Amino acid sequence: MAEAGAGFVEQLKACAVWSWTYLWAVWFFLVLFLVYVLRVPLRIHDNWSAVSMFLNTLTPKFYVALTGTSSLISGLILIFEWWYFRKYGTSFIEQVSVSHLRPLLGGVDNNSSNNSNSSNGDSDSNRQSVSECKVWRNPLNLFRGAEYNRYTWVTGREPLTYYDMNLSAQDHQTFFTCDSDHLRPADAIMQKAWRERNPQARISAAHEALEINECATAYILLAEEEATTIAEAEKLFKQALKAGDGCYRRSQQLQHHGSQYEAQHRRDTNVLVYIKRRLAMCARRLGRTREAVKMMRDLMKEFPLLSMFNIHENLLEALLELQAYADVQAVLAKYDDISLPKSATICYTAALLKARAVSDKFSPEAASRRGLSTAEMNAVEAIHRAVEFNPHVPKYLLEMKSLILPPEHILKRGDSEAIAYAFFHLAHWKRVEGALNLLHCTWEGTFRMIPYPLEKGHLFYPYPICTETADRELLPSFHEVSVYPKKELPFFILFTAGLCSFTAMLALLTHQFPELMGVFAKAFLSTLFAPLNFVMEKVESILPSSLWHQLTRI
Repeated sequence: MAEAGAGFVEQLKACAVWSWTYLWAVWFFLVLFLVYVLRVPLRIHDNWSAVSMFLNTLTPKFYVALTGTSSLISGLILIFEWWYFRKYGTSFIEQVSVSHLRPLLGGVDNNSSNNSNSSNGDSDSNRQSVSECKVWRNPLNLFRGAEYNRYTWVTGREPLTYYDMNLSAQDHQTFFTCDSDHLRPADAIMQKAWRERNPQARISAAHEALEINECATAYILLAEEEATTIAEAEKLFKQALKAGDGCYRRSQQLQHHGSQYEAQHRRDTNVLVYIKRRLAMCARRLGRTREAVKMMRDLMKEFPLLSMFNIHENLLEALLELQAYADVQAVLAKYDDISLPKSATICYTAALLKARAVSDKFSPEAASRRGLSTAEMNAVEAIHRAVEFNPHVPKYLLEMKSLILPPEHILKRGDSEAIAYAFFHLAHWKRVEGALNLLHCTWEGTFRMIPYPLEKGHLFYPYPICTETADRELLPSFHEVSVYPKKELPFFILFTAGLCSFTAMLALLTHQFPELMGVFAKAFLSTLFAPLNFVMEKVESILPSSLWHQLTRI
C-alpha cells in the first residue's frame, strides 16, 4: 500500500528481471567456459588455443541446434509467463524477484491480505445482483434552456444526444403523467406535450395548457426549456410550486378513495418534489448556497422515502461549497453505508475528506523514507476505493482530460458519471491544499491491487464490461469516451517474446545460410571472449607461471 516508495521497488524489480534474463541468455557460454577452460589443467594460453580450435571446428548444424534450442526454451518460458499473467495478473519471475527482495527492504507482503480481500469481494459480488448498464437520472443535471441551449448557441455543438433526451422524455412521462390526466384538460395537453420530439411544439403545448388552467407541469416545461437564464427559470418554478402544492394537498385528501386517486397523488408528489429540488438548484446556481442547503434538508425530511431523486448528492455539493466539512461527514455517515448503488459522489467525497487531513503536508519523498502514517494510509485507501468504483474520475480532476457539459443521465462507474462528478466537484478538490497532489501520487496504484482478470472485484462488484457502449450513447460524438484502464503486459513477457522471435529468426537464417551464419557466429563469440582473453593474458604476464600451474591444478 505504500505507494510513495513504489518507484524504488519497481526499479529493483526491473534490475532483478534484467539480471535473470541476462543469466539465461549467457548460460550456454558460461558452460563452455567452465568445460573447456577451467577443467583442463594446462596453461591459460593453451586453454584459449583449445577454445579457439573448438570454435573453428563447430559445424553449421551446431549453430542451427543452438539457436533452435534457445528459441524453444524462450518460447516455453513465454507460454508459461503468459498463462501465469492471464491467471494472476503479474509476471512469475517479477513476483518471485520482488518476494525475495521486499523483505530485505523492510517491506510488507500484502499478498495474504489481498487474497482475503479478493475472496471477500468475490463472495460479495456473488450475493449482489446488479443491473450492469442501468442508467440513472443525473442528480446535478443542468437546465436545457438556460445552460444546454446557451452552450449550443455559443459553440454550435449539441451537448445532449438523442438517446439521452429520449430517456428524459420517458422520465417526464413516468413522473409527470398518470392515467387520470384525461379528466383534466390541461393535464391531457401536457401528457401529449411530454411525448413531443420538437422542442417548439412542447413549449407551444405548455402555453396552451396554461391558457386553460394553472398547470404545474406546464410551468416545469417552460422553466426547463424556454427560460434562457436561471433567474427566469426560478421565477417559473415558483409559479409551478404554487400550482403544484395546491394539487398535492387536494390529492392527498382523496388518495385513499381508490387506485385512480392514489396514482394521481403519486404523480402530484413527484411533481412537488421535482419543483422543490429544482428551486434549490436554482438558488445554488445564483449563489444563495445556504438557502439551497436549507431547502434540500427540508425536502429530505418531508419526503424521506423518495431516494430515487438522490437529493443527498445535491446537498453534499452545496455543503462542500460552504466548506462545512463536518456536515458533509454527517451526510456521508448516513448514505455511505447503503449496499447498492453507491456513486462517485459518495466515494470521492469520502476520499476528499480523508485526504484533507493529510494532503497539506504530504510529500512522496518524505513518505518513501519514513513510510505512510495511519492518517495517510486511510487517505490512500479511500482514494483506492474511489478509483476502483469509478476509474475515470482522476483524469478529469487532474485535468489530464478536458471536461464537457454533463449529460442528463449517467451510468454508474462510467465516463458519464465521471464527467458529472468532476464538472461540479473539481473546484472543491482544488480548494483543499495538496488534495490533487495526493490523488496524482496514488490513484494509479489502484490497478496494481485489483485482482486479475478485470472481471473480478476487490471492494465492489465486478466492473461492468458494457459501460463503454452505454457511455457512447449518452455522451456527444465530439467527446472521446474514457475506457477502463487495462493492465499492461509485464516487461518480462515482452522481452521473452522478442527473444523467442529473434532466436527463431536466427535458427531459420542459419538453416538457410549455414556458411555465412557460421562466420557471423564465430566473429560474435570471438568478440564476446576478447575482453576476458585480454585480461587473462595480462594477469598471466604479471603472475609467475608456477603459481598459475598450481591454480589450474586446484
